[in-house]
Amino acid sequence: MAPAVRDLIAAFVLLNGVIGAVTYVTLLERKFTARMQSRIGPYRVGPHGLLQPIADALKLMMKEDVVPAMSDRWVYNLAPLAFLLPCVLVFGTIPFAPGLGLADLNIGLLFFLAVSALEIVGLFMGGWGSNNKYALLSAMRAVNQIISYDLPFIFAALIPVVLSGTLRLGGIVEAQQGGWYVAYPVIGQLGFLAYLVAMLAAENRVPFDILEAESELVAGFRVEYSGMKFALIQLAEYAHVIATSYLGALLFLGGWLGPGPGWLGAVWFTLKALAVFLLVTWVRWSFVRIRVDQILAISWKLLLPVTLMLLLAAAFVVAYQGGGGVA
Repeated sequence: MAPAVRDLIAAFVLLNGVIGAVTYVTLLERKFTARMQSRIGPYRVGPHGLLQPIADALKLMMKEDVVPAMSDRWVYNLAPLAFLLPCVLVFGTIPFAPGLGLADLNIGLLFFLAVSALEIVGLFMGGWGSNNKYALLSAMRAVNQIISYDLPFIFAALIPVVLSGTLRLGGIVEAQQGGWYVAYPVIGQLGFLAYLVAMLAAENRVPFDILEAESELVAGFRVEYSGMKFALIQLAEYAHVIATSYLGALLFLGGWLGPGPGWLGAVWFTLKALAVFLLVTWVRWSFVRIRVDQILAISWKLLLPVTLMLLLAAAFVVAYQGGGGVA
């Protein structure tokens, strides 16, 4: 089989796998939060509600696509795709096990961080193109918050890079053969905690959901979207959460490393990513929203200097030990 055809088939399988996984992650969150709140959750469609995501998808496909009369139609219609593509594209650089991934680039982490940041373009397009004051205010809040937390997120993600000596995601996992970076004294624990906080803010999840704040901005930048366009935006948001969960498991929790035969690596990796996702979900449904000034203060006054000091501390440790990691 020609390499181009093989790569095309692999990309098609990965894309559909991501879409299917993200669809059922929504059900997992609904079940998880229902259990937290002593509720049943979805259970009517299929055994134990397992067909609920399919029913939701069918309902959204049958809904009318309403376009506001005064919207900028080109920007409005392209925004969901511009928002979705970066969130899905980052999965192409994630190695789920040795040899199991679309591309394990030498600059894999850099590619992940650069492409995932492009979601803000689609987000602002949706707010601007809707010609709705609530949607625009939400988009402006999002730009403010995401840019504020991008630097701490990047600094936290670079800590394992300094410790391992490589930007290749597979190399970072290989460098954790002797122990996961989350167990690295002080630097590992604080770095992972900073990563989780920055991840919550970057994904606009409670207590950092000032972008939507349904009591203020209804549904935020997506308020004018309906039908499949709304579904694409929701799909992009959950895909980005899952991608950053995989990245956190890879950077700090050893990726696919775990007991048992090698073919269990992808299973271990997925379980670790789900643990990160459920931890973020637990925080989302346990705390209340904080004010926008508090959100920005946490980023600029606390998280940014802490992550910068942790990064410098990691560099000092590596230099003191005479360099290390894998190239």
